[in-house]
Amino acid sequence: MARNPQPGLPIPSAVHVDLAWSSGRPDLLPQPVCHQLLRRWLLSLQPELAPQQRSRTYSLGVTVTDDDAMADLNRRWRHGHGATDVLAFASGQDDPWWAPGRGEPLELGDIVIAWETSERQAVASGWSPAQEVVWLLSHGLLHLLGWDHPDDAGLAAMLERQILLLEATGQTTVQDRAKVWSLPGDPFANHQFT
Repeated sequence: MARNPQPGLPIPSAVHVDLAWSSGRPDLLPQPVCHQLLRRWLLSLQPELAPQQRSRTYSLGVTVTDDDAMADLNRRWRHGHGATDVLAFASGQDDPWWAPGRGEPLELGDIVIAWETSERQAVASGWSPAQEVVWLLSHGLLHLLGWDHPDDAGLAAMLERQILLLEATGQTTVQDRAKVWSLPGDPFANHQFT
């Protein structure tokens, strides 16, 4: 994924998100809030995106589910054991030769968040379950756009970008950021990033 703007490539001034949304806990991530956050984050990320990822319209799915369903997805698709906090299933349409048809949205994929796991992590992190779900939504979106964390440096860069996304939409403060980065021991021991 390109991290630097490419000269001469159009950067949309507005984006639309075609959202497929399902939630077992709509109080943690109401659909209008989810839609607004994704739209604003995608707009703010435009200068960093590879040319084939830039679009005026995106389509993606967000599901907030329970730990049992998440454990099943984790086992089936990642050969993992138990629930994890967030899974991102990219569409694979980031191939430089692929482009949506005229007027069609760019399909990013699906983000699945386990609300029970997110509630436990929120308690351990000292913030609200809703804040944790928004944090995981930002993490999943970055994965759909090609970000990854195969090592500590990649994880640090991705988490820093998440913080910037949340700050840009008023979802976190400098105090929250300091809390995340200053937890005793491993600052992300309570998170099961995937």
